[in-house]
Amino acid sequence: MIFEFYMTASQILFYVIAAFILGCGLLAMTTRKIFRSAIWLLFSLVGVSALYFWLQVEFIAAVQIVVYVGGIVVLIIFSVFLTQQSGTEMPKAPVKRTIASVFAVLFGFAFTYHLIYKNNFISGEGTFDAGISKIGNQMLATGEQGFALPFEAVSILLLAAMIGCIVIAMKTSTNQAKGENEQAANTNKK
Repeated sequence: MIFEFYMTASQILFYVIAAFILGCGLLAMTTRKIFRSAIWLLFSLVGVSALYFWLQVEFIAAVQIVVYVGGIVVLIIFSVFLTQQSGTEMPKAPVKRTIASVFAVLFGFAFTYHLIYKNNFISGEGTFDAGISKIGNQMLATGEQGFALPFEAVSILLLAAMIGCIVIAMKTSTNQAKGENEQAANTNKK
């Protein structure tokens, strides 16, 4: 019996996008240079937006690009440059942590496999209503189907992250200035 497996162009495109997202995510986690890690994260998030475009949810894809790629990753890169750690290599992870990470990933795959095959998922027959006006109304509504509170919580979280980056950068530059002053004082004493 010959096993024949045909895939449509849409399925092939989905698997290519999924492999791109997973590959970039893996590279973001395993690279030892922090700036390269941020760049791989950027590519992974762009892949997620490509997946939204593939699902024909253009508004969510645009929000993904604007908020995550344009906001979060730029904030991460900005904080990396502020702490002046962009060119340094991160220390290698201990073997115990690497083994624990591999087991966590394997457990995640096994758990996902179990959930998918235990439940009998069927494709939906209805249409997906993702109009911009409906999303906007729910985003700003304060009622039962509204998301105004999470929207504001995320903005406060981003503000706190930016303030934290500035504080870390100020401490780093102050410590470097102290170190330079001490070196100059030691040089003058000699």
